Amino acid sequence: MWKRPRGHRGGPGGARDHRHRLHGPPPRRSGTRPPRRPRTRRRSARSTRPSRPGSPASPPRRATPTGCGGRRRAWGDLTTGAPRGKNDRFRVANLTDTFVATVILQMVAERKLGLDDSVERHLPGLVSGNGNDGSRITVRQLLNHTSGLFDYLADTDFAETYLMGDGYLQHRYDTLTPEGRVRVALAHEPLFEPGARHGFSHTNDVPAALLVEKIGGRPYADEVRRRIIEPLGLTATSNPGTAVGLPPAERPRLLQAVRRAAGPIDDVTEVNASQIWGNGDIISSTADLNRFYGALMRGKLFPAQQLGAAADDGRQPGFPARPTVSASSGSRWAAAPPSGTTTAARSGGSPWPR
Repeated sequence: MWKRPRGHRGGPGGARDHRHRLHGPPPRRSGTRPPRRPRTRRRSARSTRPSRPGSPASPPRRATPTGCGGRRRAWGDLTTGAPRGKNDRFRVANLTDTFVATVILQMVAERKLGLDDSVERHLPGLVSGNGNDGSRITVRQLLNHTSGLFDYLADTDFAETYLMGDGYLQHRYDTLTPEGRVRVALAHEPLFEPGARHGFSHTNDVPAALLVEKIGGRPYADEVRRRIIEPLGLTATSNPGTAVGLPPAERPRLLQAVRRAAGPIDDVTEVNASQIWGNGDIISSTADLNRFYGALMRGKLFPAQQLGAAADDGRQPGFPARPTVSASSGSRWAAAPPSGTTTAARSGGSPWPR
């Protein structure tokens, strides 16, 4: 789930400096809302449960006369009111960084880099300026979100241009570079000293994906495909690059009211995936995600030493964990032993649009 860092509300952004216009404003589509289903005690109109077992459990918000309401409902077809299908593909949003962290831990197991290597060692000059120093930030701190780097999504100019209302609708087809998004964050001072505490920041995920490319010598999407997608047979999982749509399979449309003065509910399915490269761009299905996380939790993707590191890295000052819970923000999973049984959980969401 997207979290806004504390203490900063933006400043000199820089997002507009590296923006590149690809298309004109996207078309707006409207649809007739399906007939309302009768309320029952077991499933109310406020239910956020999937319409069918195996379907995505993150339905869009519904527009109300005063804006985006809290009631949620998902349909696969707005005309017929059919539910979303179990084979629907969707952007997995922040679950992307689990794939990235898995590849990094595989590279650590292969002795191609170390968790305590500095970012500067492998990506010289990427993190510098305004008190930010890549020589003092380790790979481990990127993965467990203790680097102190400002969250580029919390930059006011970037958010107004790419996340909110009309800004999102006008610029969702723009192509952005990962280095450009890092520069947005570096326009701000760090939130705290590296390693001092935990503070979730989407900025951490971008250098992590760049590390995968630098160490692997190929695009991060190729490393994810070679190391995870193909070995596990994840047939519905892909990295879209700069593509704006979803693969031609079962494709639910995401209709949502965005924050603006007035207007219809917009189809916000399409967005240039470069804007969320490395921390939100992967497309998948619930079946593929279950297979991926099952393999991850069972230690099939890297040795036990790296699996232990993934579990232990969440025990950081300020990490929002309950007693007996250890969690890794880098590999984005948590292990807890209730009643002697180890379980795992992972949540994730996208800030696009608002």
